[in-house]
Amino acid sequence: MIAEDHIDLLFRNNLPKINLPLAYLISRRLGIDFEGRSNPLIGLGLLYSLNQILYFLIAMWIYAAVPEKMLMVYAMIFGAHLLPYGWLYRSKVYYAFSLTTTVIVFLLGLYCPPVTAAAFMLVNEIVFSCCLIAENAAST
Repeated sequence: MIAEDHIDLLFRNNLPKINLPLAYLISRRLGIDFEGRSNPLIGLGLLYSLNQILYFLIAMWIYAAVPEKMLMVYAMIFGAHLLPYGWLYRSKVYYAFSLTTTVIVFLLGLYCPPVTAAAFMLVNEIVFSCCLIAENAAST
């Protein structure tokens, strides 16, 4: 039980704190404009990201009420948050993965153990990243 508590604290309290600095460092290493100054809609993108904070209120309630469904809800929030980026980046990949991720994780969460949804999300993120790379390469 102690190990589970430590893992829970690590993921809930510490990993989100390193996401932004990690993204910044990776973008610098790849030579990507992290702040997106060339994109006049970057403020809208920031709004999309901040909108997720509202969804986490639902996730916090789920964690307290039905903890075994937390992974499903968290993964659905992730999938749903991709939808507006399809419009922002004019990306069919964001549209497709938003819809498919949300629906598939919902069904897995209802009918399978949480580890199935976790495994799906791991594979899904790898495929999603590869599809984004391919879409970007095709557009340049």
